[in-house]
Amino acid sequence: MSRRALLVEDDVSIATVITAALEDEAFTVHRCDSVAGRDRLLADNVYDVMLTDVILTDGDGIATLGSVRASHADMPIIILSAQNTLDTAVRATDTDAFEYFPKPFDLDDLIRAACQAADARSGLEQAEPEAAETLPMIGRSPQMQDVYRMITRVLRNDLTVLVLGESGTGKELVAEAIHQLGNRKAGPFVPVNTAAIPRDLIESELFGHEKGAFTGAVSRVIGKFEQAHGGTLFLDEIGDMPPEAQTRLLRALQSGRIRRVGGQQEIAIDVRIVAATNRDLAPLIADGSFREDLFYRLSVVPIHLPPLRERTGDVEPLARHFLRQASAEGLPQHHLLPDATALLEDQPWRGNVRELRNFIFRLALLAREERIDAATVRQFLQHRPAIDTSATGGDIGPTITSWLETTDFSEGTLYHSALAEFERPLFEHALSKTNGNQLRAAHLLGINRNTLRKRLDDLSIDPERFVRR
Repeated sequence: MSRRALLVEDDVSIATVITAALEDEAFTVHRCDSVAGRDRLLADNVYDVMLTDVILTDGDGIATLGSVRASHADMPIIILSAQNTLDTAVRATDTDAFEYFPKPFDLDDLIRAACQAADARSGLEQAEPEAAETLPMIGRSPQMQDVYRMITRVLRNDLTVLVLGESGTGKELVAEAIHQLGNRKAGPFVPVNTAAIPRDLIESELFGHEKGAFTGAVSRVIGKFEQAHGGTLFLDEIGDMPPEAQTRLLRALQSGRIRRVGGQQEIAIDVRIVAATNRDLAPLIADGSFREDLFYRLSVVPIHLPPLRERTGDVEPLARHFLRQASAEGLPQHHLLPDATALLEDQPWRGNVRELRNFIFRLALLAREERIDAATVRQFLQHRPAIDTSATGGDIGPTITSWLETTDFSEGTLYHSALAEFERPLFEHALSKTNGNQLRAAHLLGINRNTLRKRLDDLSIDPERFVRR
């Protein structure tokens, strides 16, 4: 028997293509281009699936779905939209949509979803509608659409998420979005940069400690796990966590219980874990510096955040957003001219969204004209510190300065974060030059062997990796 579909789409060409494809799959298709037309057809017919655009000739296709849900609770709904923002993806999820397809979409994927929805005919569990709010992510590129869709899939559950991406791409924003829009938004959001915590303090920072647990422990301290109880714990730069802390973290994730340093009592914890790293964990697992079982425990749902150079179409909306943000913070108001935007899109932005934001704020502070053209942008680009990744010598001061300017630090973490970032390649280079011989590497560096050994241990660098056999 033919399956029946209702297609609500005001773009005639798109509607024609979808209709033909559905009819090829033995669907009987009714079409309309408005909310009023949709409601008339629903009043007189029963459909196995409805496909609807968001912006229709007489209203918002999502905002008006309440009445449809009330009278056709079991009918699967697939939402199509050219308004490709995280807000749209979340609104689609909040309507309990069977699937959400940002335009342009893959027609085969759309028809496959329509067939699955029609065959299922059972609908999904109703989700409570969220209040409208300002969302933390900007971008309408296909790559960001994939990110939005992954975010919406984890909002109504507590699955552990691992966010992968280069520094400056916005990994913490993904974690914040999952928390703010998910079922734990009433609880605390607790971020922890594990790379910025000294090795001998990380367990105390995460799990807390009892009075007298170690020298200087003059009182009980509640750790980040307990602080995040009922909410979300964001573990940033998880790839830099020392092995002993990894073991304790794994135990906490497996059991749902922690024990403070120096304590005897186990404490039940209820937290959602979102972890992130800018490092490739595969070689770390291979050399034993990152636990494979912890990786699988953390990467239940991996979300890959693309670098800005792979989504240049997002540079313009990001730049305009940062200009508005700068104005709201009291800086002079500016507008970007098209040639300025084009020049910004041509830049590599090695520091990703964070570097773009800092550059735009610098423009907002120092640009003399309200309307910013390409000449002004070019002038500021010439005076920013250049990063030459191919350089083998010369002054590295500008590179370090640029890294510092494009990196955010929590209060009191700058020294340890910078030290770890700069020491790692230094020690790895020395070990590579000396075939992994620690004594010769220490002589090359001009430091004591015991100092080198301690720092290698602190940074989880295995000298055996550099031994050429």
